[in-house]
Order: sequence, then C-alpha cells, then structure tokens
Amino acid sequence: MPRIQGVDIPSNKPTHISLRYLKGIGPTTSLELCAKVGIDPQRKAATLTDDEVARLAITIDRDYLVEGGLRRFDGGNIQRLKEIKSYRGERHRKNLPCRGQRSKTNARTRKGIRKTVAGKKGVKDK
Repeated sequence: MPRIQGVDIPSNKPTHISLRYLKGIGPTTSLELCAKVGIDPQRKAATLTDDEVARLAITIDRDYLVEGGLRRFDGGNIQRLKEIKSYRGERHRKNLPCRGQRSKTNARTRKGIRKTVAGKKGVKDK
C-alpha cells in the first residue's frame, strides 16, 4: 500500500482513483498528475514501483497544496472571517450553515440534536 503525504492510498484501485484519497486532489488533478509523472492512470496502485511513488510524492509536494497545508490554509481563512466578524464568520462561530441555506426548519446536521424549550408554544387566550 503506497503512502503519499502521510496517507495510505488504496492499492487495489487504479492510480487515478487512489490519488483522490489525498485532500486537495480530485478527478482532474489526479489525471493531470499521472500525465506529468508519466504513469498510466488505469494501472493499479499496488503495481507502482518505489521510484514512481517517489516521483509522485515529489511532484505533489512541489506543485500542489494538499493535506496538512491545505487544512491550515482553509482554517486560516475561516479564522480571518471570524476575526473580522463578517456574516460568514459569525455563521461559522455559531456553527450554522453559512452559504444561504434555510435554517428555520432544516440544518439539523449543523445545529445538532433538537433541544426542547419549555413554554415555547405560549398560552392560548380564551
């Protein structure tokens, strides 16, 4: 099982699919990467030689922002939004959806389990 950027990529899948297990590498980038290094994208990752894995790792290191560096970059952007108290930053801080989704009735994934509030419905007038 080849290991690139601290991630074990699956060896029983084609190389271009296995490379997608790295955060920051998607379908287009993985095919582009295989072309740069000169590897057949359909070859199983288990058949890659140590030299090919090393060339992949070096190319990824040099040309792409992946894994830890990408996570730090994204985290820094979110932190900046929180510090300047932008609308999106406040939504991140409150752990609510920040891309315009409805949150009155949906957004259970972000909001968590329902919290029942006593006396919420109010008293009816007679």
